[in-house]
Amino acid sequence: MKALVLAEKPSVARDIARVLKCGKNNNGSIEGPAYIVTWGLGHLVTLADPEDYDKKYKEWKMEDLPMMPEPFKLEVIGQTAKQYQAVKAQLFRKDVGEVIIATDAGREGELVARLILKKAGCKKPVKRLWISSVTDKAIREGFAHLKDGREYESLYDAAMCRAEADWLVGINATRALTCKYNAQLSCGRVQTPTLAMIAAREQEIKSFVPKPYYGLKAIWKPKDGSPLNLTWQEAQTKSFRSFDKIRIQQILKELQGKSARGVVTEIKRSPKKTQAPLLYDLTELQREANRRFDLSAKDTLNIMQRLYENHKVLTYPRTDSRYLSSDILPTIKERLKACSTGPYKKLAAQLLHQPLPTKPFFVDDKKVSDHHAIIPTEQYVQLDHMTIDERRIYDLVVRRFLAVLMPPYQYEQMAMTVEVGGERFLAHGAVVKDMGWKTAYGEEAGVGGGSGGAGSWDEDAEWDGSADWERREAGAADREGQTIKSQQLPSLKAGDRLEGLTFAVTEGKTKPPSPFNEATLLSAMENPSAYLETKDKAMVKTLGETGGLGTVATRADIIEKLFSSFLVEKRGKEIFLTSKGRQLLTLVPEDLKKPELTAQWEMRLSTIAKGSLKRSDFMQDIQDYAQELIGQIKAGEGTFRHDNLTNTRCPECGKRMLLVKGKNSQMLVCQDRACGHRETISRTSNARCPVCHKKMELRGKGDGQIFVCACGHKEKLAAFQERRKKEGAGVSKKDVARYLERQKKEGAEPVNNAFAQALAQIKLEE
Repeated sequence: MKALVLAEKPSVARDIARVLKCGKNNNGSIEGPAYIVTWGLGHLVTLADPEDYDKKYKEWKMEDLPMMPEPFKLEVIGQTAKQYQAVKAQLFRKDVGEVIIATDAGREGELVARLILKKAGCKKPVKRLWISSVTDKAIREGFAHLKDGREYESLYDAAMCRAEADWLVGINATRALTCKYNAQLSCGRVQTPTLAMIAAREQEIKSFVPKPYYGLKAIWKPKDGSPLNLTWQEAQTKSFRSFDKIRIQQILKELQGKSARGVVTEIKRSPKKTQAPLLYDLTELQREANRRFDLSAKDTLNIMQRLYENHKVLTYPRTDSRYLSSDILPTIKERLKACSTGPYKKLAAQLLHQPLPTKPFFVDDKKVSDHHAIIPTEQYVQLDHMTIDERRIYDLVVRRFLAVLMPPYQYEQMAMTVEVGGERFLAHGAVVKDMGWKTAYGEEAGVGGGSGGAGSWDEDAEWDGSADWERREAGAADREGQTIKSQQLPSLKAGDRLEGLTFAVTEGKTKPPSPFNEATLLSAMENPSAYLETKDKAMVKTLGETGGLGTVATRADIIEKLFSSFLVEKRGKEIFLTSKGRQLLTLVPEDLKKPELTAQWEMRLSTIAKGSLKRSDFMQDIQDYAQELIGQIKAGEGTFRHDNLTNTRCPECGKRMLLVKGKNSQMLVCQDRACGHRETISRTSNARCPVCHKKMELRGKGDGQIFVCACGHKEKLAAFQERRKKEGAGVSKKDVARYLERQKKEGAEPVNNAFAQALAQIKLEE
């Protein structure tokens, strides 16, 4: 008898099949003498939609709520149905005696496999492969120590409870709000608290009152060299500013009335060293890509998926770990060889000839859960096969990978204290001793106009290659965050006198927090503790351990849903609530707006996973809660008003249409949710204005389309195409077809026809 191995993804299945010496490709599986390896494409099975329980649920009616399926039904996801049938066929082969679950080692991975087995009705014995990486060594050791599948029943129960609870709360509350106010209003455990955080930030900015503050600076001009800038510091509070203008003016008056002479009282020299920033997890990579290249979280995930699935040059993207497991260390040299090309060739070659650190700070088995950090694979990279955005993301990952293998950045921090008339003034400087890991981001690595370097792609962005490395290594900060800028200090010693000092008052105003952009919103979702009303330590700890609101794999979709539901809009890079979003927050029950709900659920789900709480007890509480929510919504006394109605009539039903702003477009949407007609009237294009070089907006339809720029430039589509043709820009249709064909070949899964078909249906846009 053979064992059927069920992996979560085709790439992992191939790795397992190779180690198990399975080489025969079947339809949706790879077979060997003792094992058959098959796979999902992520989830193949999900919870059924309401209308699958009763046809009456196709119409949204308040009297049908709440919907309480008992039991919940499962349905095969249509897009991947072919692969499900292939897996099912292998499950019921007469020569298959047991099933080995080899999906991701975590709650969601357990759910992927168990739903497939449950939907198929497979009752064969189950074993569990539990590994956190897919190196050959890890796979071999994992199969040598397979676990009894029954040990993971509680983990499956926790996963199923989370899925069913989200169904009961999200679908029922969304339908109730929509029916109550006759508008398409969606809500959920993750989406609504995220919307509430954006609202809280907007309110904080709106209510902020700037407060003026004052300080003092002294300037000493030596006979030779640059002027020395000194910053006043309050002796008691150690602050570099004061909100008392009269006091600062009085100090200035006293200083100017004296001999303007200062005495160097102290010079401190401190050797400092800093390690490179940790490797990327998905959220940090999404933040960096948004800051550097204005890529959305969803775009970054899609690009990462292509680099992982098609090009096979980066490891699994949906990870929440920034560390590597120890079994990855022996593969480091092969990964360096693979990326030793183009702008990385020189540095990679140097690292190949150096021993690995004895105790790498980026290796910690305890901090690797389902997957390790994102790093290059052992697959040789061909940079010319990548799009510009693929190059950008690959560049970020490779440079970070090279950086962690390099020595610390070392410098000597210098602090000078000067006393003038009883007042204290400071100056700071730093002398670099060894660039260390920062070399990975310098000119030596191709940045700043070099071939392929990230600096050559975005001339307007300031590149330091380590946006999460925000330490002020050469400065000092007071309690309000004011800093002294680092400068080149003259050769002075304690006791030296500084003659001819000049003084001036400095002024500023306190600033409100910035509006959210995608990068900062991802950070807030990852760590929403600042938005907890209760400030409960157990809840803060739980949210920290479970990854906050959503997961690394779902946060991008949550943000996209907020845009597609027209609850938020973009102004430049910043995210703001729409009128619809603000109104929704006044109508939705209070509990659904709080991160506490996720914390409470996760605390109980954790006890279910440990076997300390019965699944039935949790689900009974969720059913009661869903019933309570519907009651609150039905009793609500609020109103919803469309304040974006236009005089344009819907061509389908004749009702007036709404003007809405999507993420990158403006649309007219029928106000009747049952009709659902929508049409785009303008969208932000990739075409650049010939005057100011900003992206232009494309308006209109057909031959009447016109490009419009914020600077006032207008150009008909036909004229734009003619101009670009004369300039020799763009590529021919044949070039495009050739490129797409190459991408198709790279993305083809020779052992997975269903996956290839799913990819072929995706419409790619520039």
